[in-house]
Amino acid sequence: MKTASKPSPFTKTLDSWPEARIRGLITKATDADVTRALRRDILQAEDLAALLSPAAALRLEEMARLAHRQTRRQFGRIIGLYVPIYLSNICAADCTYCAYACHSGQEGERRTLTPGEIRTECETLAAHGFQNLLLLTGDHPQAAPLDYIVQAVAIAREYFPGVSVEIYALKEEEYRRLVDAGLEGVTLYMETYHRETYAQVHLKGRKKDYAARLGAIEAAGHAGVRRLSIGALLGLCDWRLDGFWTALHARYLQKECWQSAVAVSFPRLFKVPPRHTIAHPLSDKELVQLMLALRLFLPEAGFNLSTRERPGLRDRLIHLGVTMMSAGSSTRPGGYSHLGDSALEQFEPVDRRTPEEVVAAIRRAGYDPVWKDFDRAFVE
Repeated sequence: MKTASKPSPFTKTLDSWPEARIRGLITKATDADVTRALRRDILQAEDLAALLSPAAALRLEEMARLAHRQTRRQFGRIIGLYVPIYLSNICAADCTYCAYACHSGQEGERRTLTPGEIRTECETLAAHGFQNLLLLTGDHPQAAPLDYIVQAVAIAREYFPGVSVEIYALKEEEYRRLVDAGLEGVTLYMETYHRETYAQVHLKGRKKDYAARLGAIEAAGHAGVRRLSIGALLGLCDWRLDGFWTALHARYLQKECWQSAVAVSFPRLFKVPPRHTIAHPLSDKELVQLMLALRLFLPEAGFNLSTRERPGLRDRLIHLGVTMMSAGSSTRPGGYSHLGDSALEQFEPVDRRTPEEVVAAIRRAGYDPVWKDFDRAFVE
């Protein structure tokens, strides 16, 4: 019989902030509560609730000025650039919202890149100037076993000084093997922190284990991973709830994994398989409020923004706290070297500009695009 996963210590924090308590604070928040939050140097959880409330929606311009100032103070005028490589679209999980799910019903070739194909993809992307790479797989340890991912990281490190993964949840000793191969970062979305919703949308596979998913990013930090990125898949649950819990998780990781840099991503659901309905869509204005509230609560956290968002919105969000952007993304295995043109893609990128066009947009906004911001020689 399979043993239950050991709960993350962060579970206690989650349990102390149930849905009813958060909703009560958000519903009752007044303009005075928002003012008090905006005047604090270090925000508490109650302040975060005020900034996520309808009362704060009337003061976005003021929040934006403060968020811009905070970001400039911590990060200057730089936007880091990264690009994803999808190693495999084979998945044993059955997440109702994802095209890769084993029962999604979506058409397209299922494939896992060979080591030679990984190298070809790396060569293609390195020619564009990228130096930060994110390797992704479906949630299928048999299709993309740990040994395979270790090899993929080693290959990628020949071309990119910064290599991260977004894969299925691992244990600390497994992450340590990836670190030994040259891994720098781990991205792991909880998808939703709301337990009931989590159970409803994750129907099969290892990903059903909420506790294992929650604790994995902390295990990565303890294994020596230098960059930790988290986020909720916006649209699965009320954005105010998941935003609140995400912020608490990020602050917890900043303290517990203090040797790692913590970042937050804001992936928003748009096009989903027919069997899934986006129960809690959020508008552009609500996305902006979420990002501003989290920036003021987490002044030292990086903010990642992917090509899920349209070009014009991505350009405007540069000023509101974004520190890292993907560019020229393909969500098909083999999509850059045209080895996988018939492969199933996870989602359709909305911002289809070339890396060079994204760089130009960053410069027009008055920021400097940065391909590399760290070298392992500093710590080796």
